[in-house]
Amino acid sequence: MGPELTGWTDAMLADHARRGSDAGLPLAQPDIARETRADGSFVLRSRTKLAPYGRSVVDWLAHWAALTPATPFLAERIRDGATARWRMVSYAEALHSVRSIGQVLLDLDAVPQRPVTVLSDNSVNHALMTLASMYVGRPAATVSSAYARVAKDPSKLHRILQHLDPAVVYVEDGNVYGPALAAAPLNCPVVATHAPRPGWLGFDTLTSCAATDAVSAAHARIAPGDIAKLLLTSGSTGSPKLVVNTHGMLSANQQMIAQCWTFVDQTTPVIVDWLPWSHTFGANHNFNLVLRHGGTLYVDDGRPVPGLIERSVDNLRDVAPTLHFNVPRGFDALAPFLENDNAFAERFFSRLQVLFYAAASLPPQLRERFERVAARHRRADAEPVFFTSAWGATETAPLVTSVHFRHDVHGNIGVPAPGTELKFVPSGDKFEMRVRGPSVFPGYLNDPNASAAAFDEEGFYRIGDAGKLCDPADPNAGVLFDGRVAEDFKLSSGTWVSVGTLRLNALDALAPFALDVVVAGHDRAEIGLLIFPTAALRALAPEFDAAAATGIELGRHEAVRRAVCRGLRGLARDAGASQRAARAVILSGAPSLEAGEITDKGYVNQRAVLTLRADDVQRLFSADDSVIVVE
Repeated sequence: MGPELTGWTDAMLADHARRGSDAGLPLAQPDIARETRADGSFVLRSRTKLAPYGRSVVDWLAHWAALTPATPFLAERIRDGATARWRMVSYAEALHSVRSIGQVLLDLDAVPQRPVTVLSDNSVNHALMTLASMYVGRPAATVSSAYARVAKDPSKLHRILQHLDPAVVYVEDGNVYGPALAAAPLNCPVVATHAPRPGWLGFDTLTSCAATDAVSAAHARIAPGDIAKLLLTSGSTGSPKLVVNTHGMLSANQQMIAQCWTFVDQTTPVIVDWLPWSHTFGANHNFNLVLRHGGTLYVDDGRPVPGLIERSVDNLRDVAPTLHFNVPRGFDALAPFLENDNAFAERFFSRLQVLFYAAASLPPQLRERFERVAARHRRADAEPVFFTSAWGATETAPLVTSVHFRHDVHGNIGVPAPGTELKFVPSGDKFEMRVRGPSVFPGYLNDPNASAAAFDEEGFYRIGDAGKLCDPADPNAGVLFDGRVAEDFKLSSGTWVSVGTLRLNALDALAPFALDVVVAGHDRAEIGLLIFPTAALRALAPEFDAAAATGIELGRHEAVRRAVCRGLRGLARDAGASQRAARAVILSGAPSLEAGEITDKGYVNQRAVLTLRADDVQRLFSADDSVIVVE
C-alpha cells in the first residue's frame, strides 16, 4: 500500500482534524482597471501586479517535506467491511515515495515526452504517481475512469491512449481496469496497486526502489515552460483534445489564487474532496492549492449520488474542513444531512472558511439553505459563511476570475486575478470573453490547427464564454456570466434565444425544484427545458422512492406537474418569445461530471446534455404524457 503515517493516535488525528482558525477572513480588495477600445471591445485587468512565483508546484513538496515533514499531506479511507481507517501520508513520506517512483520512471528510459498516464479514481497512490512524473520532468496525464468503468465500448479509451502513447499506465485495481486495457494499443508497462495482471508491475515495486542522484538531476532540469500535465477536454463537440499544462502555468495560477484569497497563507488548508483529478477543478485548483500551502487533502471516496453521498458525510464527520469545494448537485445532496443533523452541521461549520461552488451554477435558494444552517451552527461572533466562486478552464490552469468579495448577484464570476487580462469582444448582442496571462496554455498537444484557432491576433485565448459587467460603472463589482457564445439558437420563427439569460431566469422561476436546466428548441416552434430535479422536487412525489423515481414518473405526477407549470408561468410573465419556455421534461439523474455534462468551467454543458440525452430531447417535443406543457 505504500508509506503510511505511523505513530498517529486517534487523539492526534482528531486534533489535526480540528486545526484551523475562526478569525475573520482576509480577502484582497478588488482593484480593476478598464481599457475601452474604439472597436467596442474592452479589457479588464487587475492593478495589483502578480507577485513572483516558482517554476513548478512540485517544488512545494520538497519545501514542506523539509519545513513540516510530519504534517499529513494526503489521506484516504481504507474500508474493510464494516470497519474503516484513514491511511495518512506525511510530506516527508510523500517526497520519499515520489523520488523512488521517479527513479523507476527514469530507469524505463522512455522518450521524456511520453506521459505517465493514470486511469483511476482519486487515491493516494494516484497522487504519488502524478507527482513523481512531474518531479522528474515527465508529463502526467489523468484519463477519466469513466472511459473504462462506465462505457461498455472501450474504443474511445483506446483512441485516447493511442494519442497519448504513454510511457507507463497506472491503475488502482487490475480487476476493475484490466478488461478495458486488455486490447488497448499499449507499448509500455502497466502498474497496479491491487490485483496486477500477469506481466504488470505492483505499485510496491516502484516505491521500494532506491532513488539516486539522477532523480535530483532530473528535477533540477525542470523549466517553467516544460509540460507538467496533459488534461483532456470534455470532447462534447468531437474527439477530446489534449490540453498542455506547463509547470509555470500551474505555479502562476496558484500565486493568483493566493493573492485573491490572502487567508490561505495564514491558515493551513484542510479539505475533504471527491472532485476527480481528471478534471482541472479537482486536479489543478484544489490539489495544487493544498500542496502550495502545506495543507492536507483527505480523498473523499463518496460522490453526490444516493448510496455514495453517505460516504462523503461519513468522511466529513471525521474531518471538519477549512474549505469545501463542490458542484451544485453536491451541495444539493449534502444539504439535507446538514439540515437534519445538528451535530454534523456543527462539526462541518466549526472551522469552515469558504464554501466554493463552480461558476454560475448554484441556484440562489440552495445557497440560502446553506447560509441558514450555517447561521444556526457558527459562533455568534463569527462572520457569515463566505460563498465564493471562480471561472476559468482547463486551458487556463484553471482560474481566470475570482469572487474574492462578498456580493449578492447570482451569476457573478468575480474579477480578473492579478496577472490576467480579460478582453470582451462584441458578438451579436453579447460580449465574447477572451483571456491572456501567464496561466494560459501554449496549445493543444500535436494539434497545430486547433492551437492556432484557439487564439486571436493579440494572443488572447478564445474561451468561448460570454460575459458582461455586473455594474457597467464599476468593474470592481464583478463579471456576470452570460452563457456560451455558441449555445444561442434560432427558433423556426427566426427569433434568437439567449440561452445563458434564459437559463438563469428559469432557475429563479423554478426554485427550489430545479438543480439546473438545459434549454432546447433549435429550429423548433417553441422553447423547451430539460430539468435536473432537486430533492425538493422529488419530495413532491413521496409515494416514489426518492432516489429511484425516473424523470418520466416524476413528470406524470400531478403535484410535480403543478409546481413546474407554476414556475413556467412565472417565467413567461413579462417575457418575450425568446425567454418563454412552453414545455419541460424532468430528467432522471443529475448531470454527470465524468460524462462531460459538466464542463471544465464548472457549469452544465448544454451541448453535451442535448447530445447524450437525445431521447429526452425527443420526448420533450412529443405528445408523451410525461411532458409538462404550459396551458
